[in-house]
Amino acid sequence: MGLLDGRLAIVTGGGAGIGHGIVERFVAEGARVIVAEIDAQRCAALCGQLPSVEVVECDIRTVDGVEATFRAADAAGAIDVLVNNVGHYGGPRGQFHTQSEAEWDDLYAINLQHVLRCSQRFITRAIEGSRPGAIVNVSTIEAFRGIPTRAVYSACKAAITGLTKSLAVEYAHAGIRVNAIAPDVTETPQVPYSRWLQPGDEAMIPAWVPLGRFGTPHDAAGVAVFLASELSSFVTGTTVHLDGGTFAAGGWFPTEEGGWTNRPRRP
Repeated sequence: MGLLDGRLAIVTGGGAGIGHGIVERFVAEGARVIVAEIDAQRCAALCGQLPSVEVVECDIRTVDGVEATFRAADAAGAIDVLVNNVGHYGGPRGQFHTQSEAEWDDLYAINLQHVLRCSQRFITRAIEGSRPGAIVNVSTIEAFRGIPTRAVYSACKAAITGLTKSLAVEYAHAGIRVNAIAPDVTETPQVPYSRWLQPGDEAMIPAWVPLGRFGTPHDAAGVAVFLASELSSFVTGTTVHLDGGTFAAGGWFPTEEGGWTNRPRRP
């Protein structure tokens, strides 16, 4: 028996990275999964790797993409789990005062607007069917700390924190649980930490990450299964920091001498 046997889940952006890891783990735990994915090659790869998964090639940022995804899910049965995974920090770094409103709109569309749309449709179906369910929002640790040159991205992700808490309280009576995952230093195609390392940097990883390594999509998938399953039946309105301890460290780094500093010589 899998932890998600008989469940039907929607995962947005399930073709790569954290989303793909979640899809694989959900299937392994017995769930049927509808994946919304914009990239045609990733769609084809998913269908080849996981025949039990139904892939909807669409842009989840659009109303049409959201509707196509939920039509496919409705045809498959009653939806039990929604994973709002899609998000992106944006293009090249730029100071806030130099950014255009078009850039802000793009960040809003990919990080927050589709989360509102998908969540509303999921909740509506759950209430109409008198069926409990779980929403898992994939946020970022940057929702909880400052990130220069990414202020609007951070603001959208911080909004997900507020949305998660508020929806959790508003719909608890209906048996709908809403939680979030906030990753940091997790290896994905979007943030390939290993490829960014300079010679000699590997020795610094334990100084950057208290647990001494970068995270993987497999790590995120384990948390998503927990939040989607009965293991977390008394958990709602919270965010799990999937960060190897970086947020808890709060800017403190171990020194070569065996002490601690919040003024690293090699930030």
